[in-house]
Amino acid sequence: MKKKQQKKRLLQAIKIAIGSSAAIYVAEVLNLEYAISAGSIALLTLVTTKWETVKLSWFRLVTFLVSSVLAWVVFTQIQSEWLAYGIYIFLIVIVSEEFGWKATISVNAVIGMHFMAKRDFEASFVFNEFMLVLIGITVAVVLNLFYDYAGQRKDLVRNMRYTENRMQMILGAIAAYLADKEMQYDIWAAIRELESQIHVFIDDAYEYQDNTFQSHPEYYINYFEMRMKQCNTIHNLHYEMKRIRKMPQQALIISEYVLYMMEYVTERNEPTAQMDKLKEIFQHIKEDKLPTTREDFESQAMLYHILMDLEDFLIYKKRFVNSLDDKQKQRYWNQGK
Repeated sequence: MKKKQQKKRLLQAIKIAIGSSAAIYVAEVLNLEYAISAGSIALLTLVTTKWETVKLSWFRLVTFLVSSVLAWVVFTQIQSEWLAYGIYIFLIVIVSEEFGWKATISVNAVIGMHFMAKRDFEASFVFNEFMLVLIGITVAVVLNLFYDYAGQRKDLVRNMRYTENRMQMILGAIAAYLADKEMQYDIWAAIRELESQIHVFIDDAYEYQDNTFQSHPEYYINYFEMRMKQCNTIHNLHYEMKRIRKMPQQALIISEYVLYMMEYVTERNEPTAQMDKLKEIFQHIKEDKLPTTREDFESQAMLYHILMDLEDFLIYKKRFVNSLDDKQKQRYWNQGK
């Protein structure tokens, strides 16, 4: 995983370097003044995802007109550079914050410097500044079209299988503990590690969504968020399990159920059968004789809480399945990946 992140950072650095250089080169070929600023604009636009790049590019074009008007108003009236620029930045920030254009402030600040230095508001110089912005955002949009969709999706699917496998291992260890077997596995550490990894997988899923024009990319986000909720439930279950001082006889029934259930911790399982079987166990425990000692009573109460956690675990998957429409099931379940 660390190597993958390093590779991603390296490719991003290469993309930014190429984009910035290309923007400067094009601006120089067109004999534009302040050509180096085109590189800065490309850099500031390239650090976003594809959808953000498209949206930010549109905002940059709109706010260029606003910044040009504000520059003309301020710089033609105030001769002091430090005062004029301060007022200009103040107005730019106010307008940008008001309309949600905060990400455009840096570029408009650069454009403002050019106008202040030249004090030239002829059409030719305004066009020069517009071309710097246009070149920078065009290069950014073009380079952000180069995205490894297939590779990223394969990584997401691989992460899904990894998550399912780790959950099955953790549930297997929990089943062993409930069966009063000696533990050779640090469940706490495994749960914390999996939670940390799922956080990364969720970020990857959001990145994929923000860089694709394909339909239903939120499927992967919803999947990993569902697994995160299940992971939190396992965390609670393990905490309650460790509080049991003496393992009741019914714990073996729950252990066998967990071993049965863990085989269905898969992407395409609809957990109705597992929920029905869990209801039978609830009913079985209700019909058992009441505990005779306080210790047995507390232990059985903990078992009941564990069953409720297992029910929550299945409910999260049930909700995920119910949230899928026919097109998503056709795309991700019937046709595969």
